[in-house]
Amino acid sequence: MKTVLVDRLLAFTAIASLGAVAVALVSQHVFDMQPCAWCVLQRLIYLAIAVFAVLGLVLRRIAAAQKTCAGIVAALALAGVATAIYQHNVASQLMSCDQTFADRFMTGSGLDGSLPSVFGIYATCADAAVDLLGVRYEIWSVLLFAVLAVAGVAALLLRRRPRSLFAGAAH
Repeated sequence: MKTVLVDRLLAFTAIASLGAVAVALVSQHVFDMQPCAWCVLQRLIYLAIAVFAVLGLVLRRIAAAQKTCAGIVAALALAGVATAIYQHNVASQLMSCDQTFADRFMTGSGLDGSLPSVFGIYATCADAAVDLLGVRYEIWSVLLFAVLAVAGVAALLLRRRPRSLFAGAAH
């Protein structure tokens, strides 16, 4: 029963992460909401979360591998929380994201040049500060990353081997 719940948590995590990237791409390409460096860094984190969630599903029969994937999902989601909070509190107040960690990381990775429709940086952080239903995009992202972190931790904890009441007792 617990493994079914772990599988559902990992599947939800993968779907929600890919959904977040899909919403971002529709916002960019249909509604012309151009992303800043911190926006595209969050896209990369969501995609990495989806990869490890799917890998955890694929490796479901190997408890240690699935636990490792769930732990990585949780860690990445917490990194996403920090990234989105930084974008909201600091980067969105800047007129330029130039030479910030996100800018250096994304341009250094080469993803902005090799997949510009997904990872291209087309706006300043101040220009990219937009609302969805009256709430800033990065706040929605903080909330989703937090949910994904909880799902990752839950999957990790549920995948633990059950302890026997007599563990360590002499037989």
